[in-house]
Amino acid sequence: MNFTDMKNAVESVSNEKRVPKEAVFAAIESALATATKRRVREDAKFRVSIDWDESKCETFRVWTVVDPELMGENQSEEDAEDLTSELDWKNQEFNPDAHLTLDQAQEKQPSLKLGDEWEEPWPSINQGRIMAQIVKQVIAQKLREAERNRVAEEYRDSVGKLVSGTVKRQGRENLILELGGSVEGIIHKDNLIQRQHHRVNDRVQAYLLKIESENKGPLLTLSRTCKEMLVELFKKEVPEIAEDVIEIRAVARIPGQRAKIAVTTNDGRIDAVGACVGMRGSRVQAVSSELENERIDVLQWSADPAQLVANAMSPAVIEQIIKDEDLHSMDVLVRPEHHATAIGSNGENVRLASELTGWKLNIRSYDEVIKEQEERENLLMQTFMERLQVDEDLAQVLLEENFNSLEEIAYCEIEEMLSIEGFNEELVAVLRDRATAAVEEDAASGVVDESQARAPSVDLINLEGMTDSLAWRLAAEGVRTVEDLADQAIPDILDMEIGVSAELAGKLIMTARSPMFADSKK
Repeated sequence: MNFTDMKNAVESVSNEKRVPKEAVFAAIESALATATKRRVREDAKFRVSIDWDESKCETFRVWTVVDPELMGENQSEEDAEDLTSELDWKNQEFNPDAHLTLDQAQEKQPSLKLGDEWEEPWPSINQGRIMAQIVKQVIAQKLREAERNRVAEEYRDSVGKLVSGTVKRQGRENLILELGGSVEGIIHKDNLIQRQHHRVNDRVQAYLLKIESENKGPLLTLSRTCKEMLVELFKKEVPEIAEDVIEIRAVARIPGQRAKIAVTTNDGRIDAVGACVGMRGSRVQAVSSELENERIDVLQWSADPAQLVANAMSPAVIEQIIKDEDLHSMDVLVRPEHHATAIGSNGENVRLASELTGWKLNIRSYDEVIKEQEERENLLMQTFMERLQVDEDLAQVLLEENFNSLEEIAYCEIEEMLSIEGFNEELVAVLRDRATAAVEEDAASGVVDESQARAPSVDLINLEGMTDSLAWRLAAEGVRTVEDLADQAIPDILDMEIGVSAELAGKLIMTARSPMFADSKK
């Protein structure tokens, strides 16, 4: 193959495949320079220039003008090995095969300065068989690059959408889909629904995550487990979603098992949930069938977090929700007969509801919580009436104002108590004096009345990260003070089954122990 044949081959491929011929010519020159370097034992740098019109090939050895005393600063191992890089020469080690000192360079040409390059002619390698082989390799490489670029451009607008293809190959770690026109997509193991098996030539839909233009192998990365896959399937099955009449506001999913989606609409004439479910469940069933019969709950979105949680807990019937803004958690109270449904198989229902709403959810027995509240209130009522010498109505007011112990009344700010309707300075003074006397009397005698014995201490209630509800639950288990909490371990708290996660238990215990750590450092 002579120069003319090689040039014609490049131009033919360039015209047919729309590959810039200049890029092919430059790649051939670069490949020849690399081949020349391999034939030379020294770590030298070469440049090849081909005049295709004149059928002339020239090779040059290249040196860079450097100052050895300034070299080797901030150098990585890769930089040291890469003498052809465009990095500043200061980041390289001095190499006499590729570098010239300023004195050496100016002996060759006085006008040279640091950073300049000096070239000397070098014998070109055999331009017959080797060059022909290089030309073929470069053309093949450029064709592959052109094809990948074409596919990338063709599918660029499809990123974030569903694509459909047939199974070409099923491996242990991935699934290869043929999308048409010899285009392949890959679904990695993490993006495949567990226990779902595909056979060659099966028709499969997937969500196009991204285009891997830099990697070898399939160009398109797909997923069947992401939330977006579920959303796109609903867009396909429910025209109202595709037309933005109905909006999917939140999605939670355990791929292949169960999912929840919250929907809403601004059109009062449309039942958003009903439209997504379809006649006799036809629409949601079509989506489910594509996802290995994944069970999908469609629920009404609400801007009210508590209402959204109640909707998300379906099909469980919720009696009451107690919201804790500080901990961003909710106690979901259910009757005993709905407890298993609320939690779901392997905790799926409450887990998905928590993910969908963004709130930590604790499933608790409604009957037990109400009983605890009634017992606590009755005990406090009795204590307030006896120790503060007040009637039932006034004791009830104190309860409604969230006073949970005599200590809280004794040490409460006067202004806070004066803000209570019907309270004046005289009444506040009397209540605080009587509460203080009762607290001091109990402390002096070492006797604690029943309500105080079961109530959390003020320090525990005020502990960072603690809530009144949680403090009372801990107190019911015998953890009444900060010191009591500091003595606990995470498993101890979890065994109490009071709706506290291991993470929260650990944080509270460490906060309770922090004074001890501070003392040990003194």
